Amino acid sequence: MLSIHFPHLPTDRVARSRWGASWLSRGRPDHPPVVFAAKIDNAMRLVALDTFAERIGLKRGQGAAEARAMCPSLDVIAADPAADQAFLEALADWCDRYTPLVALDGTDGLFLDITGCAHLHGGEKALISDVLSRLFSLGVEARATVSSAAGLSWAATRYGGADVIAPGDGDPVLAPLPVAALRLPADTAAALERVGLKQIGDLLEAPRAPLARRFGSSLLLRLDQARGFEDEPLSPRLPVPSFSAERRLAEPLQDEEHILELTRHLARDVRSSLERHGEGGRLFELLLFRVDGRVFRVRAHAAVPLNDALRIAALFRERL
Repeated sequence: MLSIHFPHLPTDRVARSRWGASWLSRGRPDHPPVVFAAKIDNAMRLVALDTFAERIGLKRGQGAAEARAMCPSLDVIAADPAADQAFLEALADWCDRYTPLVALDGTDGLFLDITGCAHLHGGEKALISDVLSRLFSLGVEARATVSSAAGLSWAATRYGGADVIAPGDGDPVLAPLPVAALRLPADTAAALERVGLKQIGDLLEAPRAPLARRFGSSLLLRLDQARGFEDEPLSPRLPVPSFSAERRLAEPLQDEEHILELTRHLARDVRSSLERHGEGGRLFELLLFRVDGRVFRVRAHAAVPLNDALRIAALFRERL
């Protein structure tokens, strides 16, 4: 399970629109710290910050007026959750290049089930390196961890520093992390800290029955999920295709005929899988990954089940 966290998703979205997708590699222009504010409990409060705002001591939940007093030149932008969600979903589409099993993780992360996919990218470390370097070139800061459990990957991505956690190494990685790394409700995490259970290692050594009685069974469930003792199935955001084929191109294609020729090659690969199973397809989808990070999904329906490559490819001519 690969967990990807985008710690500055809203500010990265705005930075890309202002300074271009390569703003991270070129260096940030001379600009005041950027924050996002929204009305919470009848007061304007900070809900997202860039790294410069964090460095000067601003924090989420802080009043916008207080933040302006600390930094008069502060660039305060109205929060736009819909735009942030659309950006996260675009990043999820972008991750389809690695696996079809991609799930949204809240408002600032993704889960990818890369079982059986890592070797196609040179192993887990090479896959993580490719993900992070590509995102960096697109102007998106990200952190990522791979482990055998979604909860463990989530905790290490947001609170630890490991990139690949081998089976059996989960407890040593979890032990020094704060209890909030178990994805607990804020009130449960605060209650644990009040009684001195501040790190996950404190929970690993504590008797389970008293923990369940005092803090509820959800605490033990989250702990067991992070340790890999309880399954946590991924819920992909899109249906997983029955059969698929792909091509990785050395150079980008620009001409429509070249794209259609590529589609015919892919259709022949899919036809082989369909013929082996004695089946035909009614719904076909072509995913085009553009060099600027955008992903286009082109769907084509057939009136009858097809397994002929030329007829499948012909469905996309009108769509393109």
